[in-house]
Amino acid sequence: MTLQSFQDDQRFAANCTALLQSAGITVTIGYDFDSYRKILGKARPDHVLGMPFDPELHTLTQRNAFWVIGHNSKGEVMHTQAMRLLDLQGANLAEYMRCSYKDFPPPGVDIDLQRSRYRPGPGAHRISGQVCYHGEFWVGTTPREFRNVGLSSVLGRYAFWQAIQHWKPDHVVAFMQNSVVYKGFPARHGYMHTEPGALHWFLTGQDVPIEGFMSYMGSDDLQYILDMPLSGLAA
Repeated sequence: MTLQSFQDDQRFAANCTALLQSAGITVTIGYDFDSYRKILGKARPDHVLGMPFDPELHTLTQRNAFWVIGHNSKGEVMHTQAMRLLDLQGANLAEYMRCSYKDFPPPGVDIDLQRSRYRPGPGAHRISGQVCYHGEFWVGTTPREFRNVGLSSVLGRYAFWQAIQHWKPDHVVAFMQNSVVYKGFPARHGYMHTEPGALHWFLTGQDVPIEGFMSYMGSDDLQYILDMPLSGLAA
């Protein structure tokens, strides 16, 4: 896939930047996840950095990971998200996750790994090659103008575009709790495929699991989504 196959890469970047600026948002891309952790510590002190992006657990560099921070017009952090290349070592995603799903738990909770499980769907068996994991997505609820104005759609597509700029991935994947999926977040974000029942996380001492979907995009899906006009998304 080449960027020239959807719109024009410069036009997409210009339109996206213009929409964010009209909302008073400035977006920064970074690669130092120690710095990212410090930013989170000040902006979201109750948030625990997810294991997939923990620099103490993984070697994260410009070659395999980046983070996105959005600031409002007052200079306050109002948005985060991050992408990371997965090293599938020649396997498909289903094979990789059977051994590695425990590295992708919900942050900030005590997981009973003995009872938790991963169940690959049909899509996971087809996903291979250059695969990006997408996480850490958050849009602040204050000030209130950042609610329900389509910004999650624009910001999500901005991360997709950045992933293409960095790596030209074959697929982008994300794990989302059922409650998030049922509220329509994957659709707003731009994900074209979701697979239910992918993850069951049992909290220590509890009998009802946290269930999750796997959302994913192929390179042709990314092309389709990024070819859609941005103006309608933020209307």
